[in-house]
Amino acid sequence: MMGDEVAIGLDVGGTKIAAGLIDRHGNVLAHRTAPTDAAQGGIAVLEKSLRLAQSLRTSAEIEGREVVGVGVSVCELVDPRGIVTSSYTVQWQNIPVQAIFSEQIAPAVVEADVRSHAFAEAVFGAGRGLTSFVFVSVGTGVSSCLVLDGRPYAGVRGNALVLATMPIVVFDDQERKIEFALEAFASGLGLTERYRRHRTGVTRVEEIVADAAQGSEVAAAILRSGGEALGSAIAWLVNVLDPEAVIVGGGLGLSDGLYWQSVVTAARAHIFANDSRSLPIVHAACGVDAGIIGAGASVFAR
Repeated sequence: MMGDEVAIGLDVGGTKIAAGLIDRHGNVLAHRTAPTDAAQGGIAVLEKSLRLAQSLRTSAEIEGREVVGVGVSVCELVDPRGIVTSSYTVQWQNIPVQAIFSEQIAPAVVEADVRSHAFAEAVFGAGRGLTSFVFVSVGTGVSSCLVLDGRPYAGVRGNALVLATMPIVVFDDQERKIEFALEAFASGLGLTERYRRHRTGVTRVEEIVADAAQGSEVAAAILRSGGEALGSAIAWLVNVLDPEAVIVGGGLGLSDGLYWQSVVTAARAHIFANDSRSLPIVHAACGVDAGIIGAGASVFAR
């Protein structure tokens, strides 16, 4: 019966692998997690991901549910054929990941994580009913995606809107070259690395937020400047793409407070057109499970 059909969704990130059984309504019926341990190599991460998927398939079979496919969201570039084309974090380039999952688990769809997250928002979240929106994910890293008519736009090679790692080069008033990337400046990892220059031992953004709440001007400046940088980048996306809304997800992107306020204020300040400046800039609705929900939803969509 169609009501008993489920998909396996996996979200393979730099820190952890999250996996779940997803029904056609976007509900997570079962959940598994494991550390990615990307330093162990691509094959080790793949084997761990396959074990999680097999565990979920077994659970589904015990409950009498039919697994119709597996969606794999990964924090790398992925082309329209489902081939991983980069190896910044997870070493899956030149490994036929989609074919291996299809052979060992169920028919598979491999997609870039930001497009999986954006698809979840388009089908089940804050993007439902919108003709177009920009999705920005802010966590350990930063990524972005344009969604048109409910479908994430990948571009010809799957590399559309790779904004966060693009180097920004400026020269100060003494002609000294300053070069940085948005991700290294405004992401969760970027914020903590910047703050560690002032306070050693910091590993989480929450520590910066706590220090700012206790009156640390340095912590507040780190959060504010990171938010302003991200807001400026969002404004650039709005100016170029003219979407109906901007939806922001990811662990840091879902937080409130000084960082978020700085993001929204800077974005509105740098949006060029008057009638675009008031567009909705909102948190994602699918939460931390967006990756596995979107990966599972991509199975049903295919």
